[in-house]
Amino acid sequence: MRVMAQVAMVMNLDKCIGCHTCSVTCKQTWTNREGTEYVWFNNVETKPGIGYPKRYEDQERWRGGWVLDRRGKLKLRGGGRVRRLLSLFANPDLPSLDDYYEPITYDYDTLLNAPASEHTPVIRPKSALTGEDTAITWGANWEDDLGGAAEHAPGDPNLAAMTEKVKFEYERTFMFHLPRICEHCLNPACVSACPSGAMYKREEDGIVLVDQDRCRGWRMCVSACPYKKVYANHVTGKAEKCTFCFPRIEAGQPTVCAETCVGRLRYIGLVLYDADAVTAAVSVPDPADLLEAQRAVFLDPHDPAVAAAALEDGVPADWLEAARRSPVHKLISEYRIALPLHPEYRTAPMVWYIPPLSPVLDAVSTSEGDANDPDDVFHAIRDLRIPIEYLASLFTAGDTEVVAGVLMKLASMRGYMRARTVDGTVADDLLAATGMSAAQMEAMYRLLAIAKYDERYVIPAAHREDAAALAAQGAGCSLDVEGGPGMGGEDFHVLPTDNRIRLPLHVADAKEARR
Repeated sequence: MRVMAQVAMVMNLDKCIGCHTCSVTCKQTWTNREGTEYVWFNNVETKPGIGYPKRYEDQERWRGGWVLDRRGKLKLRGGGRVRRLLSLFANPDLPSLDDYYEPITYDYDTLLNAPASEHTPVIRPKSALTGEDTAITWGANWEDDLGGAAEHAPGDPNLAAMTEKVKFEYERTFMFHLPRICEHCLNPACVSACPSGAMYKREEDGIVLVDQDRCRGWRMCVSACPYKKVYANHVTGKAEKCTFCFPRIEAGQPTVCAETCVGRLRYIGLVLYDADAVTAAVSVPDPADLLEAQRAVFLDPHDPAVAAAALEDGVPADWLEAARRSPVHKLISEYRIALPLHPEYRTAPMVWYIPPLSPVLDAVSTSEGDANDPDDVFHAIRDLRIPIEYLASLFTAGDTEVVAGVLMKLASMRGYMRARTVDGTVADDLLAATGMSAAQMEAMYRLLAIAKYDERYVIPAAHREDAAALAAQGAGCSLDVEGGPGMGGEDFHVLPTDNRIRLPLHVADAKEARR
């Protein structure tokens, strides 16, 4: 067992109102500059919908993530070293600007400086890339609140295996918002696919970054990422991606997207995991087993044996204490209500989601049921196959029972707290149905409903003795480019690869082969 710490995030989708504050603040902080006009490290999608870039979940088209070969060994879906070498200068699996969208601006001078006249001046949209007049035909969330979904959302890959009724009547049933950032995976496909070794995963906190000095712009990382959260800066020609706001994380502060989230739906904390078990976990044959396999990789920080091993492997004592208080660990491993996005990609993502209960409650109300009655909600969860199947395609590789179990637990929590608040009774039947104690149920309610700032974000600051190494690793990030936000300087140097994270065996072998 080799204990390592990972900074992770959980998002409660019931709280997301689709306001895009997280996207705008992230954009203003990290990608509000030339070369990244079309780039959104954080974006919020309306589901059902085809997403950003278009149909990014269709891995038959984009060939992202990992698959198992005939011997049961992991390999990149996009092919091995030979295939990547042959497509080095003409990558067939790279999204085009049309798959993202052409960013636009406006000729504001025409509006501001127009002379007085009979007619109101009109400003035309212009391409932010060419400066020429253009038409607005797509955007990062074109189906916002199902606005453009009638025409495009039936192309959502998650609806592909569902009936025609689901495809054409889903808008009567459910809709929710899905915020997305880089998953900072335990088994990142982008790291293994990079021919120049520019992508790396930091050893101390698991954040995946890009070494700008090593990046040669091959863009294999863009193709390999199944979530399409690595982007090409068209000015520098290099790859850029979400940095998990690592300068803030090092200072013990949450990411910008979490800090500014209106709905307070994001939780950030540490999880401890067994690095030696990652490869086996993402190699289980049945995709439906990947969720539990990844959960098994996470370690209990309250276990004395785990604590001793963590300290021996270099996890600081205060980080170990932070892992014990981590809201992420509670939501994923203790309460077991958080689920990963597309575990079937076999990257072991570290941004997890609590599926929305709202579509179920809406259906209960429509059928004249009582949304506060757990029995009515339970029946709706079982009978309302459309959202359960859709949510399962997102979070559990199609296993509807797991999603139904999570929604039932959330519904039980609401019913239990309502009974306790209204008449002071204890709904023992709901506790028995979920297998939780009264203390656990109330603690879960507090965390999901009324948790304070320091309960939602338990982030230990980086140690002073690690400052030099952290600064050196940060030198390779997308921050240090001309015109970028800029967090370094000329004195920064690239940390030797050996001081970065020790990757799973198959990834390490791939990097050694490239040398």
